[in-house]
Amino acid sequence: MNRKWITIILVITGICLLWYFKKNKNKQEAPKEQPIALQKHSEGFNKNINLVVDNYLALKDAFVEADTVSIKSKASLLITSIDKIDTIELRKDTSAVFETIMASISDMKSNTVSILQQTDITEMRRDFSSLTEMMFPAFFNAIKYEGPTLYLQNCPMAFNDSEPANWISKSKEIINPYMGKKHPKYHSGMINCGEIKDTIKAK
Repeated sequence: MNRKWITIILVITGICLLWYFKKNKNKQEAPKEQPIALQKHSEGFNKNINLVVDNYLALKDAFVEADTVSIKSKASLLITSIDKIDTIELRKDTSAVFETIMASISDMKSNTVSILQQTDITEMRRDFSSLTEMMFPAFFNAIKYEGPTLYLQNCPMAFNDSEPANWISKSKEIINPYMGKKHPKYHSGMINCGEIKDTIKAK
């Protein structure tokens, strides 16, 4: 075999090897497909839960404005949405989980009803704080929450300048419902007081 054919064969072999290694490299670098997340609950159930969250957030905003009429109106809407939670679907969970969820729902409703019965906004805020504690972590964890990401936020001086309290927000921005815009001592000066304590994500 003459040199010309040897050279041609070597060039073709080199091209084939280069193509082979390039193809394998592209395979290795290709991003792996992520598994599709499967929902644990029906669309209707999650819609009910999202409505509860939306009404809670509206109640939180009413506390920011320190509007007692709006607070009671939003509390009534929250009670209605809590009553609409499809507890039948929850029976597929273990009895212990089901009982935990039902107890959380009962406590959430009880604290919201108490807001309606109060005349002093500070006492309303204490009930709102208790409502928040009933929702997270017990309720959200027990139902295996699948909604949008939320943030548990904390005010270190919610009551008497020394007692802390939490609230839930859909935004990382701190807009404090315990200090609000019309605080008797600080007015709106402490509305951004607080910090994010935890993140509430879909399970």
